[in-house]
Amino acid sequence: MVKLLILADDFTGALDSGVKLAAHGSRTKVITDPHTDLGVATKDAEVLVVDTETRHLTADQAGAIVARLVRQALDLHIPYIYKKTDSALRGNIGAELSAVMNTANQPVAFFPSLPQMQRCTVGGVHYIQGTPVAQSVFGSDPFEPVTRSNVCELIGLQTDAPAISLEPLGEKSSLPGQQAIWVFDGQTTGELLETGKRLKKDGQLRMMAGCAGFAEVLPGLLGLAQEEAAKAPQLDERLLVLCGSVNPITIRQLDEAEKAGFVRLRMRPEQKLNPDYWIGNEGRQLLERWKATLQTSSHIIVDSNDEADSGCAAEYAAVRGLGIQEVRVHIASSLGRILKSLNQCEQMGTLLITGGDTLLQCMNAIGVYEMEPVCELESGVVLSRFELDGHRRYVISKSGGFGTQNLLIELAAMLQNQTANMEEKKR
Repeated sequence: MVKLLILADDFTGALDSGVKLAAHGSRTKVITDPHTDLGVATKDAEVLVVDTETRHLTADQAGAIVARLVRQALDLHIPYIYKKTDSALRGNIGAELSAVMNTANQPVAFFPSLPQMQRCTVGGVHYIQGTPVAQSVFGSDPFEPVTRSNVCELIGLQTDAPAISLEPLGEKSSLPGQQAIWVFDGQTTGELLETGKRLKKDGQLRMMAGCAGFAEVLPGLLGLAQEEAAKAPQLDERLLVLCGSVNPITIRQLDEAEKAGFVRLRMRPEQKLNPDYWIGNEGRQLLERWKATLQTSSHIIVDSNDEADSGCAAEYAAVRGLGIQEVRVHIASSLGRILKSLNQCEQMGTLLITGGDTLLQCMNAIGVYEMEPVCELESGVVLSRFELDGHRRYVISKSGGFGTQNLLIELAAMLQNQTANMEEKKR
């Protein structure tokens, strides 16, 4: 029986919240069909995570999808519903939170903070490592710029539903009587947990929202913590990175990895924005050369970001009349085509995909629509497994804004250490 339903607006968000439960032994299933029938999908799962793919939709479209799924969950008597939001507040925050509240006719407890990565809400204002979110790199995001740092103001851009900014709760704190979106401050995981305990005590925790920060305390809070944290299985020491993120944090990670010896395969504008490129002779020949590279190099990056001397994707798109959303979709689809081809190679190794759009298109390209999160390799960097052609496979995923500057170098070292330790045990 499903005890918790998580509704995430993109694929990487679905995994980085679901892994918080899976790592403690909860049977957790992540599905990528927003039109799924929850009555069927809930079989054999204790925690069900649905990637609604609503981040890039209009507010009305996003709200309608969330409302429909919440309605189904209520009909199925699922005890707890968690509307997973982006830790930088991108997407249709107001529309989706109000859809939960209005459909359930209950207040929604919203926890925007992710203290593990210094993304905290203080006095109702959301900060990214001490900088108000609208002034951070997320304020200039090319697809979903965050224009308000005050969380209640941001919610109000999409809904008339009341939103109230609240300090963390203690055991003796009083709760607001008003049905509203309750936006809780939080600078530590302990504050999130104590607020959650207080809400649960008063029966006000059924409708929740937030990022992976509050999801981390859910196993213990909801009685779902059954085992110690899961550990990563043995993985191939070779690493293939497919990058569809334009976030400066990810770009710095790629730069550092290239300096450390990673082979960086840059995509030209027509390779990422022309849907027919990869089925033409030039595209097929390039894929064959890249397959050969897999045999000679153990650490490879396929990067969709512009290189200074290779032409500008924005100019290429403008000449062809492509809007910003079409650009986003074409880039993700091109990376999906690349993966479908490279996936046939035995030398592909361990796969790392950055960006929710890219992850979704890549998995769709190889026919994967359901995954199980296994564990976090570091905060926000999730290892998941899936079945393909009768074999168990693994993929590492992360949002563009997650991870340290040396993340790829550290992951490569971890994979090599795993292999070395395994060889040592065989001796």
